[in-house]
Amino acid sequence: MSDREQYTPGRAYGAQVKKDGPQPDKWTLILVRELRHSPERVWQALTDPAQLREWAPFVSDGNLSSVGKVNLTWVGNPAPIETKVTRADAPKLLECGDIRWELEAQGSGTRLTLWHSIDRRFISWGAAGWHVALDVLDRLLNGSPIGRIAGADAMKFDGWKRLVAEYAKQFDVQLPK
Repeated sequence: MSDREQYTPGRAYGAQVKKDGPQPDKWTLILVRELRHSPERVWQALTDPAQLREWAPFVSDGNLSSVGKVNLTWVGNPAPIETKVTRADAPKLLECGDIRWELEAQGSGTRLTLWHSIDRRFISWGAAGWHVALDVLDRLLNGSPIGRIAGADAMKFDGWKRLVAEYAKQFDVQLPK
């Protein structure tokens, strides 16, 4: 059995939601992960299209390391979405569309914080999806890539339903239908 086939997401952790904002139908998911790699290494994984294809729930037609327009194609959505990188302060801050990444050096590692504006009805799915994506990112950075697990593929893994339910309970929301 391959590492990918053996993958099961761990328990829900490191997430919170902000329920107030300019769009009442969208909440901000905030997810924090401690990674054992330098901010420079994590930055490359967040901005390089080849590395994004290995772990992120989208592909990009360009490097995200500088301000400007890029097309993101999200897994499960065949149409690219024109998006703008509005801030790219390597290796500390990246803002692209509804997503904001903050990288903070912690010893030899990085504290990675993600903010993502998501339809409130699907906030627990978003948290579970990013949880899995960040697990895959961690394995990629550790030299043990297992390939992107996103969208319908993520939902097939053992532990997916449990993870969504744990985030729903943590955020005090109903499970998406």
